[in-house]
Amino acid sequence: MTDINAAISAAASGMRAQQTRMRIAAENIANANSTGVNPNEDPFRRRIPLLESTTLASGARGVRVEGAVNDMTEFREEYNPSHPAADDRGYVRLPNVDTLVEMMDMREATRAYEANLNMIEAARTMTSRALDLLRR
Repeated sequence: MTDINAAISAAASGMRAQQTRMRIAAENIANANSTGVNPNEDPFRRRIPLLESTTLASGARGVRVEGAVNDMTEFREEYNPSHPAADDRGYVRLPNVDTLVEMMDMREATRAYEANLNMIEAARTMTSRALDLLRR
């Protein structure tokens, strides 16, 4: 495989990884206020994607998503004795999701996705120019 094809496959693997990061961040934001139904039930727990460096079929180094793990930081607590999930002290456990952090992660993933897309476009442009030179 050519170096340009290897670069394209590496960038494509990066785009797939960033797409997964954006999806997980969106899920975390969507569930930022999801509590349990009763006091004994845990609220939504933030998920973190696991990215791993790998060697692609082209021989290039790329990235792949190994999965996602639950963030084991403590849940937030809010005093709301009328909530069905309130404990005997009147506190409701809320997800350990910080929407600001999730939005920053999403923005970073979006920029990395765009950088990989620009790499693919640059490789295609170089291939096109090389073919134009060979035709002359």
